[in-house]
Amino acid sequence: MPANLSPEYKAAEQAFREAKTTEEKLAALEEMLACIPKHKGTEHMQADIKRRIAKLREAPASRPGARSRDIFHVERGGAGQVVLIGLPNCGKSALVGALTNAKVVVADYPFATHAPVPGMAFHEDVPIQLVDMPPVTPGSAPPGMMGACRAADIIAIVVDLAAADALEQLDACLDVLVARNLVPVGRKVARDERDAEGRQLKTALIVGTKDDLPGAPDTFQALKELYGERLPMLSVSAATRHNLDALVAHLFTTLDVIRVYCKQPGKPPDTGAPFILPRGSSVLDMAREVHREFPERLKYACVWGSAKFPGQQVQRDHVLQDRDIVELHIAG
Repeated sequence: MPANLSPEYKAAEQAFREAKTTEEKLAALEEMLACIPKHKGTEHMQADIKRRIAKLREAPASRPGARSRDIFHVERGGAGQVVLIGLPNCGKSALVGALTNAKVVVADYPFATHAPVPGMAFHEDVPIQLVDMPPVTPGSAPPGMMGACRAADIIAIVVDLAAADALEQLDACLDVLVARNLVPVGRKVARDERDAEGRQLKTALIVGTKDDLPGAPDTFQALKELYGERLPMLSVSAATRHNLDALVAHLFTTLDVIRVYCKQPGKPPDTGAPFILPRGSSVLDMAREVHREFPERLKYACVWGSAKFPGQQVQRDHVLQDRDIVELHIAG
């Protein structure tokens, strides 16, 4: 039986041949597995692709600094990285443009975004990186893009609430992810957490755009009835800025991080650039962020905020809370 390989499969296969790093090869193989026709004539090919995927997952990651041609790799920044995916003209670029200073291309024609465009949004004084991804189409995503989705902290699935096919848009995005063994869930997960079938779980939410247009509120309610118990959902408008602050606040909460301000003895705290730490971090963790030698030289710290009284002396294992001010006392 002929394989009848699709153009999407052949493109992914070419991307695999050109891949230089383990991450690039893994992304291309997963794209090949998702795109290959599922019939008896391709069973041997499917098994071979699965074998190669398993082998690469067991291999160590590519060494830092290795030369890479992966256009989808975006250097992480801020408190966390959020990638936005959606079908053409769903409003991703307008949303990123409204929340950041990124030079996005907002156009009425499809496929205006050809490569990832990162920008920094802010929840109060906490930066959160948003990445506008090229659009997906039903059953297809640009080869290599899923690697960026796997590496991100959160996937924002963007849907045009003013479009008649809003439900089809959402289903198409979910299908593209699940077909590539990425399962969106509505909670924070570990970076490589997997379900019983070995598929990677990824924190996600649904963002409905253009909620200022006629019919959009009704569409959002209909989608919420279908998916509201599965994933968090917000409706926003880049044009009127409705719920944009709420969206960034939701991302901050979902990332589950805290901001901590450093204070030198005898001086006021530096509130201009907080240290961003995972929730549950200790004084010792913060000292490590300030300077790699500080953990060994740390004697104690004074804390304003979560301490029993302002400026209380605490031990190295004291667990910090959001907005704490910390004064580190380091041995000379």
